[in-house]
Amino acid sequence: MTFNLATILTESAVSYPDKPVAFHDGKTLSYAELDAASHRVAGGLLAEGLTRGDRVAVQMANGFDFLVAYFAILKAGLVMVPVNPLLKAAELGHILSDCGAVALVTQSFWLREARAAGHAARIYVAGEESFERLAQAPSINDSAATAADDTALIIYTSGTTGKPKGAELSHFQLFLNCTIAAETFGVQADDVSLAALPFFHIYGLSSVINCAIRNGSTLAILSRFEPQAALDVAAAHMVSVLAGVPTMYHALWLADVGDRDLSRLRLASCGGSSMPEALLRGFEEKFGVVILEGYGLSETGSTATMNHSVQERRIGSIGKPIWGVEARLVDPATGAACADGEIGEIWLRGHIVMKGYFGNRAATAEAIQDGWLRTGDLAHRDGDGFLYVVDRIKDLIIRGGYNVYPREVEEVLYGHPDIAEAAVIGRPDERLGEEVVAVVSARPGHTIDPEALIAHCREHLALYKCPREVRVMDALPKSDTGKLLKRELRK
Repeated sequence: MTFNLATILTESAVSYPDKPVAFHDGKTLSYAELDAASHRVAGGLLAEGLTRGDRVAVQMANGFDFLVAYFAILKAGLVMVPVNPLLKAAELGHILSDCGAVALVTQSFWLREARAAGHAARIYVAGEESFERLAQAPSINDSAATAADDTALIIYTSGTTGKPKGAELSHFQLFLNCTIAAETFGVQADDVSLAALPFFHIYGLSSVINCAIRNGSTLAILSRFEPQAALDVAAAHMVSVLAGVPTMYHALWLADVGDRDLSRLRLASCGGSSMPEALLRGFEEKFGVVILEGYGLSETGSTATMNHSVQERRIGSIGKPIWGVEARLVDPATGAACADGEIGEIWLRGHIVMKGYFGNRAATAEAIQDGWLRTGDLAHRDGDGFLYVVDRIKDLIIRGGYNVYPREVEEVLYGHPDIAEAAVIGRPDERLGEEVVAVVSARPGHTIDPEALIAHCREHLALYKCPREVRVMDALPKSDTGKLLKRELRK
């Protein structure tokens, strides 16, 4: 069976040639223009001697150039390797070397690090002669006839437990993921999606770009997320769909909306990490839009589970598996299946599971067992099949023999009126093994009294779960995708 993921663009370009596929910085790109530009760049890459299956890294900010490079690589039958633009030379060099990239497409701002990283035989710089040469090449007539199971993307993990590993995702896997997720979520052709998530991340790539283009809708692009800019773009382009991580929703919740018209907002999705209930309710009350939480990994091509509708969603839950996906909870110590209400590791099976980690059979064998992907995330399931993430296995705190799940404590902390952000970590303790530490920041105009915060926790939690120490910061460290970085707090 042949199938190329770029079909989602070519089909939408036939149906909506003059329709905007994206807005960015006051400019508009139509479906026909993106389709034609990516056809030309694909022809240019092939004319440069790249051949089917070659890996091409893309280190670019959100924008039109990213979209052109992405679909050109797919159309040429090459493998796209999206890379965080903020990586330094050594970090970038590891990825380029690990995947054997034959080329790197970047922007002038990051060219110095790209050159220092080495490993890529060719470097193409958007806006300069090297990339313009590709854009002016003779256009290909059709996308490459890739096999459905051929690798389309290699997405590198964040490397929280070691060197980043490249998850191989196939053309048809990604097509099914964006098609099923968009249908479940209810994306429509007349929607405008706020594209503020980083495009190099699987959430932004699959759940925002692919979902929108598969359905012929429009992207309102932000080069990087900033709450006032996001509200400006949402009002200017009548955005109807939001996708973000909790820290983005938190910033929007605290932002001054002013007289902006946001009346077209109708759907919002949240992933990346669990959303505190106090934040979810506060955002929904302010903006009048329901947030549907979901769950996924780089290794699943984005969405694995989600709340399927506004009517049946469960607050605090990541929902149920999407169509074609199975989920089970397994005791990580014994390997036994967990009953409803019991906490276990999430294992996933179905079309969403990656082919494996590129060039790393040992890591693949550890992650995928008999077709089941071990996620490393702990959850419990209610009697109706809804899943509730508790924490990462590695974030579990064992205090005096008792399990303390940081998310449970964080939910209580977010319920305090002075708290803007909260993270709970464990620190070594000679007597108890680990002690519970809360790291927090204050809402604007508020101050935090550590003793009062500990007393607040004692009103709502068993004493062994309560923080014994509170550390106050101006802001908690975050990744480029907006996740709170507990590994930095542990340092």
